[in-house]
Amino acid sequence: MASGVAISDEVVLAYNQIKIRRQGDDEKERYKLVMFCISENGKNIVINHDLSLKNKHIENEENVFKKIASMIPLKDCCYGLYDCNYATTESQKQTLIFIMSAPDNAPLKKKMLYASSKAALKQKLEGVSTEWQVNDCSDMEMAVLVDKLSGTKEKVISLEGKKV
Repeated sequence: MASGVAISDEVVLAYNQIKIRRQGDDEKERYKLVMFCISENGKNIVINHDLSLKNKHIENEENVFKKIASMIPLKDCCYGLYDCNYATTESQKQTLIFIMSAPDNAPLKKKMLYASSKAALKQKLEGVSTEWQVNDCSDMEMAVLVDKLSGTKEKVISLEGKKV
């Protein structure tokens, strides 16, 4: 909490729900994308429900990645967790991706607050190893994320069911 911004219990609960699959849970109610923002008073990181998606919201989407990318604001800072499905030459995979969005045109003071709060948030989201930094439209391309996921020897061949 170097910036003085606390992480709400709701954020930790959402993280625990997105990272653990429990037998009997309704898959449609699982988060696919959960977005976080710093509250208006600047004291807490909270869920932005308007920008978050559950699996039921994307089940008829032709291009899930495009839908996910469209939820990331281009003029405001935010954080997110994305439950990403992809395939490599070896197997099907799922990973949680931490999103840090600090668009170039966002106010400098806000970008600094988000940057200084990021470490405390990531510490609460233990085990999330892939980070997707979004600063402008070019960062929202599928190829950028595929490059992040290709950090291993295995080549990514599809993302959210779409060939890359």
